Amino acid sequence: MTEVTYEKYRPFNEDKLLGQIGRMNIFAISGGRVQVWRTNDGKATRTITLPVSNGYSVEIYLAWDDTWTVTRQFKRKGIINKGTVEGVYPENIGEVAYRASCFRSYEFGKKVA
Repeated sequence: MTEVTYEKYRPFNEDKLLGQIGRMNIFAISGGRVQVWRTNDGKATRTITLPVSNGYSVEIYLAWDDTWTVTRQFKRKGIINKGTVEGVYPENIGEVAYRASCFRSYEFGKKVA
């Protein structure tokens, strides 16, 4: 089981991220459901979760180098990281998030030879 350390990531504006992902991608990934997790003071977004189905979800974080980190997680009796892609540029975040949601047909976060 892998736990995310939030020191590697920084707060961001969720409206900009949702615009970069795209409305239709969000509907395809999670049916329009978006969970926003804020910092302790409630002023900034820490992460966004797009619940997929069957216990899977896609979580997106902003790294300190202004690239996105996308993880596919399985949440039942704890959180299991099923794949991570780091260093995703804003123009690619919609495609990477959609790929992360395809848990039945796509091995996410693994290098293809």
